[in-house]
Amino acid sequence: MGVMDIAEIVENYRSVLERIHKAAERSNRDPKSIKLIAVSKTVSAQKIRQAVECGALDFGENRLQEAQEKMDDLRPLGLTWHFIGHIQTNKAKKVAECFDWIHSVDRIDVADKLGRTTPKLLSVLLEVKLHDEPNKSGAAVSDLPELIAAVRRYESLDLRGLMAVPPFLDNPEEVRPYFRRLRELSNQHGLKELSMGMTHDFEVAIEEGATMVRVGTGLFGKRG
Repeated sequence: MGVMDIAEIVENYRSVLERIHKAAERSNRDPKSIKLIAVSKTVSAQKIRQAVECGALDFGENRLQEAQEKMDDLRPLGLTWHFIGHIQTNKAKKVAECFDWIHSVDRIDVADKLGRTTPKLLSVLLEVKLHDEPNKSGAAVSDLPELIAAVRRYESLDLRGLMAVPPFLDNPEEVRPYFRRLRELSNQHGLKELSMGMTHDFEVAIEEGATMVRVGTGLFGKRG
């Protein structure tokens, strides 16, 4: 990593924090109530270390094997790891062992596997599908009550809230109804955490109640 790369991450991190603060102020919220998750898929351990030096503590990964390699390297830093990808049932046990948070529980069989195999108290978010995009994960809104009940059967699963990946729309304002709908669902079910919003639309997500924003490109630049 050259000097320019390091300077870029520092500048990007400051810029993202500033955007979070301004969005929080616009919605009369405490910026400290919003957790920045640095999405580090395909990002080297070296770049993650630089982000840590800037102040990042929470990192999101969506591929188990790639994440494990980086976790081993970075273990002394005491980071918090969030799994944000689709969970295959046969990998659920290992995901539970490696990660502190799971943002993407969307099926009862996954909840059962996590609940039976996790060796610790695991923070869980349910991924909700709010649109009809093909090839996107998430539980249907109508299936949420049953999924919530399934997770709450296990003392090892700490159900914290909801997550969604709305469609990518050029105008972030057009994504606002999806964020608002997720907030309504969280209120309806008495859940506090809302993982929503990415690089191009997280300010709107914060205005609609996001407590976690998942930012990758905005911090580390475009993936190669």
